[in-house]
Amino acid sequence: MSATRPNPLQWVAYACGAKLPASMNDWVLNDLTGDHYVVRHLVRAMVPFLPLFALFMLFPGPLWLRASMVLLGVLLALFYSVVYIHQNRARRLQKNGLPMDLDNPRRRAAREAEEDAYRRLWTR
Repeated sequence: MSATRPNPLQWVAYACGAKLPASMNDWVLNDLTGDHYVVRHLVRAMVPFLPLFALFMLFPGPLWLRASMVLLGVLLALFYSVVYIHQNRARRLQKNGLPMDLDNPRRRAAREAEEDAYRRLWTR
């Protein structure tokens, strides 16, 4: 894999939906299909909301109420991030010039083995 990684500013722009240069396609591929892509996706999905969460903490009122507003925002953002993880990954792959149907090689191999076992069991 290429050692080309985005700098912090590029990563924040990428987290907000920007396209990275083609020289970073290997990094993007690993980021979106690597072993821990779900955790990376959830962290990346929270970045655009950080200013909103900071704004919630500036509202008047007791700290517990402001923290509850932030918690509700985090839970909603995480919910929608999990629900649309596959669509988001496909769109990011497409935006960076990669095929939309790429998947983790280990998961793909496990799925194919499971499909083969199913066919052997039920196809006679």
